[in-house]
Amino acid sequence: MTGSIKDYLMLHFIVLIWGVTAILGLLISLPSIELVFYRTLIASIGVAFLFLFKKESLLIAPKDMLKVTATGLIISVHWILFFWSARVSTASVCLAGMATTSLWTAFVEPIFNKTKIKWYEVGLGLMVISGLLVIFSFESGYWLGLFMALGSALLAATFSVINGRLTQQHSPYQITFYEMAGACLFSALFMPFYSFFLSEDGLKMNWEGNDWFWLFILGGVCTVYAFSVSVELMKRLSVFSINLTINLEPVYGIILAVLVFGESEKMTPQFYLGTSIILVSVLSYPVLNYFNRRRRSKRMSGIN
Repeated sequence: MTGSIKDYLMLHFIVLIWGVTAILGLLISLPSIELVFYRTLIASIGVAFLFLFKKESLLIAPKDMLKVTATGLIISVHWILFFWSARVSTASVCLAGMATTSLWTAFVEPIFNKTKIKWYEVGLGLMVISGLLVIFSFESGYWLGLFMALGSALLAATFSVINGRLTQQHSPYQITFYEMAGACLFSALFMPFYSFFLSEDGLKMNWEGNDWFWLFILGGVCTVYAFSVSVELMKRLSVFSINLTINLEPVYGIILAVLVFGESEKMTPQFYLGTSIILVSVLSYPVLNYFNRRRRSKRMSGIN
């Protein structure tokens, strides 16, 4: 599965947009679960209006609707952990932890698609882990945020692989609508449990200051647009190559976080060394994938 240069450039633009999400999560005063509820509510309504404007049908078979909506539950937990991680640590730590998505994908994708694990994908994923070890050997005060981000990354790998299969059957916007609706439903159902057991102050549903503006940027640009385009790209790019490129999200996000929040986001030199290792793993993938395809084609030619 190969894509054009335009596809890869669009993918990097989407990853840049996603690099903003952790920053928006800190700019918005709402806690993580309330934030995910409003984000997915705005996104699902936005996609519904888009279909209404185009005069197209959102309906899919009930069996497929259940599958796509259930995937939304995974996405909801992924985002809750993502924003929670940024709150208990920093945006930079959260984004760095999310870079393990490619490692998880190297194991999750073969399980779902019943294919062999590729040695270089695992190797590149381990490079990401080594980068994280460099970071957190010097930034040991953020382990809770790191573990939340790691859990979020595992869930991101899982729903990305599922979406890679769903795109063969449904349009990106249909998938986005039902997944956002499912994520919104789950976060709403989880709120009573969260309010009673996990939150000291109960639910906080009221918007403050510029929350409304940042929420609509988060729900519209970072979710409806970016999420739908990423699902569309899965038709032409492999899930692993997409998730490995998403490892650039911490690089983009960390730079933006330092620009927005200043001193509170500046980390040790070792932190930036670790993110550089992650960046090398991203840039290495297209080269290794190219040589692997050449090796396979030569082997197939020899057989024929």
